[in-house]
Amino acid sequence: MWNTARPLLTPANLLAAILTLLPLFAAAFFRDACERTAARSRPGPSWARALRSAVLAIPYVLVSASAGSFRWRWVALYALLPVAVSALLLDARRVDPEQHGTWRDLLVLATLGLAVDLRWFEAAWPPHLAVFSKILLLDAGIYGFLFLRQLSGVGFDLRLRFRDFGIGLREFALYTPIAVVLGLALGFLHLHTSPTLWPHPLQLAGMLVFTFLFIAVPEELFFRGWLQNLLERRLGRIPALLVTAVLFGLSHFNKRALHFNWRYVLLAALAGIFYGRAWRQERRVGASAFTHALVDTVWSAWLR
Repeated sequence: MWNTARPLLTPANLLAAILTLLPLFAAAFFRDACERTAARSRPGPSWARALRSAVLAIPYVLVSASAGSFRWRWVALYALLPVAVSALLLDARRVDPEQHGTWRDLLVLATLGLAVDLRWFEAAWPPHLAVFSKILLLDAGIYGFLFLRQLSGVGFDLRLRFRDFGIGLREFALYTPIAVVLGLALGFLHLHTSPTLWPHPLQLAGMLVFTFLFIAVPEELFFRGWLQNLLERRLGRIPALLVTAVLFGLSHFNKRALHFNWRYVLLAALAGIFYGRAWRQERRVGASAFTHALVDTVWSAWLR
């Protein structure tokens, strides 16, 4: 069991956080350098490239050793699952060089998505540090889809442009009236009428940045950059947009409720349409993540 009396802010935990965030930020801000490094190391057997992803177990080792709750079964999981993801996506690249999408891609997405949504592996982490699991699984997908599968059209570049902000704001402005009217009518949203409940502008800015980086970006990379991107190749633009939006909505079925939260599912599915529109206009995760972050921040600040 985790010793909840131990501090969360320890040198081991900080190092684990740096190692966990490094693949995410390196791919988002230094993609070209990462690709050059990957190209130089690419010669060699496929199994060796897949095995490299086992290093994603290191953050778990650091955190669990610091907390005195090291378990070999979790080491094995965080080492072998990324290797399996890498092997499947390497095979997908081999059999599907035109990138139409295969069952291997969908199996990887289903496994990663369900593991995060149903919190399969969060028991490995102490309270308040379960986000490690989410980001490590995202790292496995980043390595597999971007550097091994080399999936095109993802748009995972967080060097934001003015165009990204414009697209994001437009989709936010289109979705917000629908969400507010429907959410208030369903009793899902509740307006904070007292100014004393409103956050300070600096707090609001911090909420927006945090939400963008740690909620919106991971979810938009998964649902739009990978899932909608692959479904478009099989279903077409509009069906892929709608299917992805529905799946995005369903991923919220157990949020803030002990039962099937259909109101949350409905509003999240509608939001998914506008997030998907933002992403597909120029195939930029940054644009849809900005819309997503704005929606979540406004909800948290004034409507929750």
